Formats: sequence, C-alpha cells, structure tokens
Amino acid sequence: MNTLKYQSQAVAKPYFVFAMILFVGQILFGLLMGLQYVVGDIVGGLIPFNVARMVHTNLLIVWLLFGFMGAAYYLVPEEAETELHSPKLAIALFWIFAAAGVATILGYLLVPYATLAHITGNDLWPTMGREFLEQPTITKIGIVVVALGFLYNLGMTILKGRKTAINMVMMTGLIGLAVFFLFAFYNPTNLALDKYFWWFVVHLWVEGVWELIMGAILAFVLIKVTGVDREVIEKWLYVIIAMALISGILGTGHHFYWLMTPAYWQWVGSIFSAIEPLPFFAMVLYAFNMVNRRRREHPNKAATLWALGTSVMAFLGAGVWGFLHTLAPVNYYTHGTQITAAHGHMAFYGAYAMIVMTIMSYAMPKLRGVGEANCNRAQVVEMWGFWLMTVGMVFITLFLTGAGVLQVWLQRLPESGEALSFMATQDKLAIFYWLREIAGVVFLLGLVAYLYSFFVTEKKAA
Repeated sequence: MNTLKYQSQAVAKPYFVFAMILFVGQILFGLLMGLQYVVGDIVGGLIPFNVARMVHTNLLIVWLLFGFMGAAYYLVPEEAETELHSPKLAIALFWIFAAAGVATILGYLLVPYATLAHITGNDLWPTMGREFLEQPTITKIGIVVVALGFLYNLGMTILKGRKTAINMVMMTGLIGLAVFFLFAFYNPTNLALDKYFWWFVVHLWVEGVWELIMGAILAFVLIKVTGVDREVIEKWLYVIIAMALISGILGTGHHFYWLMTPAYWQWVGSIFSAIEPLPFFAMVLYAFNMVNRRRREHPNKAATLWALGTSVMAFLGAGVWGFLHTLAPVNYYTHGTQITAAHGHMAFYGAYAMIVMTIMSYAMPKLRGVGEANCNRAQVVEMWGFWLMTVGMVFITLFLTGAGVLQVWLQRLPESGEALSFMATQDKLAIFYWLREIAGVVFLLGLVAYLYSFFVTEKKAA
C-alpha cells in the first residue's frame, strides 16, 4: 500500500534512516564520555576524551543535517504540489554526504588530529581545530557542494510548483544554514576575532536559521494531523519566526561579552537574549492551540505527541535554560560551566532532535507503505520511546544544572584564595556525573524503543 502523494518523496527515507544510525552513534559516544568523566580512560587509550567529544558533537550536527534534508525532501514536493526536480540528484548527494561523514568520523578515530589536518591540506587553507567545526577543509568543501546541490534541487521544485509560506520559510532557513556555514572557512589568527566569527556559524545556526526550519516542519505536521486551516497556522508561523529571527540575531551579543567588543553588546546581548524564550513560548501556545482546534482525529497519535513535545521541550531547553544564564551579570560566573552543558543538551534535543523525530514519526509510515500511521502496538512502543528519551533528557539537564551550580559555588564565587581548582571542583561533582550517566542510559533505552517501534506489527488473531 503506497500512500505517498508524490513518488519522489521516497528519497527522504534513506536520509531519515542514516540520520537515526548516526544518532545512535552520537548517544553511544556520549555515554562513553560520561564514563570517562568519572572513571577515566576505559578503552585503553584507543578513544581519548577529546576525540570522543569531537565525534559526539560532530555526529550531532551531521545527523540533524541529514534529518533536515530528509524533512525538506518530504515536505517541499507535497507543499509545492509537484514532484521533486531531480530524485537522482537527491540520492547522489545522499551518498556523497554519507561517505564524507563516515570518512571524517573514521579519520577522527583512526588518525591523530594533527596528522589528519596535515594529510587533508589544512596547511593550504586552515579551517580545522574549532569546536563543532573540526571537519577537515576538504570535508567542509564537500558539505558546501552538497548544500548547493540540495538547494538547487529544492529551489527548482518550488519554482515549478505552488509557493506556500511553509516552503518559503523552510527555504529561507536552509539558505541561511548554507550561507552562515561559509564562516567556517574564515579562521583568523587572532583568537578573539576567530571566536567572534565562529559564533556566526554556531549561534546563527541554532538560535537563528535552524529555528525557521523547525517552525516550517512543525507547521507542516500540525496542518496534517489537525486539519486546521492553513491560513491560521501560517499566521502563527510568521509571528514566531519574526520573533525568533530578531531576538536570535541580536541575541548573538551574549557571546560577545568576552571578546573585547564594545560595551553596548552587554546590553544588546542581554536584552535580546531575554526576549529569545518568547518565540518558543509562542510555539507552545501555537502547538497546543492547533491540536485543541483540530478538525480531524489523525490516526498517528505518536506524531501529534512528538509535535507537542517538541514545543514544550524547545521552550524549556532553549528558552528557560538559555535565559537562566544568558544575562551578562550571571553569565560572568556561569560561562563555560556545566550550566552551559545543561542548556545545550536540552536545547538541542528539544528544538532539533525532537522536530526531526516528529517529521519521521509522521512520514515514515507513508514512506514504508504502511499507511497514515503505524499500528497501535507500534505507536505504544514509540510513545514509550518518547517518554523515556524525554524524561531521560530532563534528568540529564537537571543533574548537569546541579553540577553547574555547585561548580560556580566552589570555583567561581569565592575569593581567589579560597576557590577550588578546576580539577578539585570536578571531584566534588562526581555524584552528578554518575546520575547523569544513569539518565543517559535511560535515554538510550528510549531511543532503542523508538527505533524498535518501526518493526512492531499487530498480533494476528489466533
């Protein structure tokens, strides 16, 4: 039974499948790092902590990009009411991106980083060595080629089809993602200047253009599962993305406190960072309002749960936990502590991991030819996955927050003569790290349940 509206939407499936494979890898490396925090080297020096961290964060970025690309290939043709311009190009780009991603991760694991930099030509065009952007220059060039082909494919599809607000917002976000990634190629020798432009990638991705992608995907799924008028959902979407862009772009200032930038950045960064939770709160109201006003009972209950969960967790992780330590007088003490890690974990999960799983939950039954939704047994297993992952992430965040508060108390607040050293402070935080590891195992169990749900079928009557 094939329920796809347009056959070319099928190219989304390998993107979603590969994204989930990388997601599993990311969580496994996260658990390894969690143990290294409290036990030390447990793999005989084969995977040092810095390498595990590099793999963990790079897998996060790459699997989310695969998820966004799969989401775009699924929703853009349906919104444009036309087949994808070139399914063959989409599949070719998938294999190029997947090969580059796998080769890069294997390079991290098998080759010393300095050697990797040397053999990939970093001397000719230095771009390596920065957090989240550790990829070799040749990989970065490959990402740009894939992004250009991807945008061309989607752009040509939209040009020959219907132009909807969802497609326009999605394309704006994806173009912004590609444009801001170009700052990854600019690596000035001055460290403050380097960090200044580094945030043009990292901040303007996650607190700027990625929010447009999230908003577009959420709007698409809500239209499908609620049957609410498109005009109503689009009005909400415009308001949310306008607030997100204005506050997100100017909110970049909360990273500039430490870079010898003019003093007004403390005010600009603090004020607009304080506004950043508002679009996420609006998203909560929007999602629940649309579900309450639904005109149809969609059989895919799990997708509806993911959509609602995304709005709530994004508000808590990106909004509330972001605001907790974003104001300059607070950030002075919390900058770079485990409070930052707490915010980062819940924000990435709530805003971006969950929106990818939302569109997967909605689209995969159709991509697999199952119909509008998986069977009830499969949806129950999927919802168990949702709750285990979400509760696991809430506790990861709470334990990291506790560790961060104690870290500030012991290491940052006392007068210099009374403050503990960094490593002495870390010893005092061990209980929080053990609890974080337990919560991480719960999260992994939730991910396993989510993936297992795709293989569950209804029991046949005896």
